[in-house]
Amino acid sequence: MSTDFLHGCETVEIDSGTRPIAVVKSSVIGLIGTAPDADADAFPINEPVLLTGNQAEAAKLGSTGTLGDAMDGIYDQNGAMVVVVRVEEGADEAVTLSNIIGSGANATGVHAFLGSQSHVHVTPRILIAPGYTSQRVDNMANPVVSELLGISERLRAVALADGPNTTDAEAITYREDWGSPRVYVVDPAVMVWDTDLNKAVSKPVSSRVAGVMSKLDYWVSPSNHILNGVVGLSRAVDFNLSDSNSAANYLNENEVATVIHREGYRLWGNRSCATDPQWAFLSVRRAHDMIYESIEEAFLWAMDKPFSSQLILDIQGSVNAFLRHQKAIGATLGGTCWLDPDLNTKETMMAGQLYLDFDNEAPAPLERLTFRAHRNNGYYEELVNQVLSS
Repeated sequence: MSTDFLHGCETVEIDSGTRPIAVVKSSVIGLIGTAPDADADAFPINEPVLLTGNQAEAAKLGSTGTLGDAMDGIYDQNGAMVVVVRVEEGADEAVTLSNIIGSGANATGVHAFLGSQSHVHVTPRILIAPGYTSQRVDNMANPVVSELLGISERLRAVALADGPNTTDAEAITYREDWGSPRVYVVDPAVMVWDTDLNKAVSKPVSSRVAGVMSKLDYWVSPSNHILNGVVGLSRAVDFNLSDSNSAANYLNENEVATVIHREGYRLWGNRSCATDPQWAFLSVRRAHDMIYESIEEAFLWAMDKPFSSQLILDIQGSVNAFLRHQKAIGATLGGTCWLDPDLNTKETMMAGQLYLDFDNEAPAPLERLTFRAHRNNGYYEELVNQVLSS
């Protein structure tokens, strides 16, 4: 506030108060793959390119490689926002896998996703590499999923991994390579009609799963949602809603999502590859990710301001208002932000550090519904009494 002499009237603007917190984009898909005959100007190698539902732009990927098919699978579900990274197709599969993995030092391959925010101003949260995540190379874990896992942790994203598309047992063996809540395995592949070959062909399911996830709220499980464009399965998966011995239940029990045929072809499976049971559900991991990220991104305005009680109250109040809204829309069951005096000592605050705690709990999906049926022979007495009274 100015201390200059003034004989008159002035207005001093006070900008204290809570600020709204906007939810970060949770539905952006990160897609990496090959497209040898793509328009090189529209899709430079190893550079993130944003597609926003314009199929004419996606057509510039051409008809060879994996990217065009993947975009078709995504667009069958929803006009999603997709960050596309095109890599060179190698002389053999091993070279192509290396190109997909890329280099952190050169920001190539999957590492190009890390530069999405600066290149195209969005961050992908659902990462897929259809055609390159199903292989176990030399009886070892898939190298692309392994690399995507590190990228997912940095971006607070999830990686959708196509299973081996062979047998249930091998799908479970594949899942055992991972122990992260950020990996979601889906098996088998699906059958899609090819208009050039005039027949159904097998395609990785991950692009369609990503498309479904992109149109759902971030706290909603993708399980039990229809996959559009699917005409069959590459391997039969038997399913009965109450049969714990069905193939679908066997896969789900072992944290492998699958596709069932029940009033359409549906994704079936809530669980990620988490080893910690509290992060077992993919939707719970994503909901907490988006809440954390949204809160962090909202406080650029507060950084480097001088400490004051009003500043702390404004930050705390903003978080509490956001958590109340998240509860109101169903993204969390509740949440509160508070100041812990034991953490915020004079020494920490003199060092420019502020600690604010908050809690919240994302809703788990209803995975098991049990009806308890009871016999009651007393109804026979009612029957007799009804006859006598008539």
